[in-house]
Amino acid sequence: MLASLRGKSVIVTGGTKGIGRGIVRGFGAAGARVLVVSRNGAEAGAVAAEVAAAGGTAAGFAADVSTPEGNKAMVEAAVELYDGLDVLCANAGIYPAARIEEMTVEDFDHVIATNLRSTFLSTAAAIGAMKGRGRGRIIITSSTTGPSTGYPGWAHYGASKAGQLGFMRTAAIECARYGITVNAVIPGAIMTEGLAELPEAFLDRITAALPPKRFGTVDEVANGVLFLASDEASYVTGHALAVDGGMTLPEFEMALDDSASLT
Repeated sequence: MLASLRGKSVIVTGGTKGIGRGIVRGFGAAGARVLVVSRNGAEAGAVAAEVAAAGGTAAGFAADVSTPEGNKAMVEAAVELYDGLDVLCANAGIYPAARIEEMTVEDFDHVIATNLRSTFLSTAAAIGAMKGRGRGRIIITSSTTGPSTGYPGWAHYGASKAGQLGFMRTAAIECARYGITVNAVIPGAIMTEGLAELPEAFLDRITAALPPKRFGTVDEVANGVLFLASDEASYVTGHALAVDGGMTLPEFEMALDDSASLT
């Protein structure tokens, strides 16, 4: 475990489900003090209670991070509760499916606001709280979809996730003088509550296309986030860490079959 995380003040947006919940649990186990942020305050409180029951420190907070007001209130709450802010995990995101010819402007704007605009607003609010302390960590949850791959129905999602990485690189440069690093994790096929409800045959098709022949876990993504948040990653910034089990490596799916035939 990364001992440098003990006692650190951490915000995790979108922290009530899937990868976000895994990140919250990871920080809680590492001894950090976590503010779990969600539009649904009851759900945020429930996840915070899970952390507390496991011996950690956490509190829930309701905020719409697609708005400046929500982000300002979120950061102020963390500073008041935990005497400052050390780490922001900009994890809030949605992925409703809509083909381009059927997608409305409202559909597109909603995804961009939730995924990309919230990253900008959360980062801007966090910088103000961090730079006076001379240190800080900002970690963005991006995706393989957009930066590396595409998938029908997710044009708006892919645009938002590719945009996050473009934003990250400039943010890393601007924040470096304050001792703040800005990085991202790029999860691949990660088993979450939503995926677990899909038909087994569909999941089997995905598994067959993954080099390790299994889905990743939310804890494995959290481990990457915890490293980027730690003192041990003090000279890592502007970096996108893929936690995808090599999903984007094969040139074609047949490469996996050819690899097996070589053994």
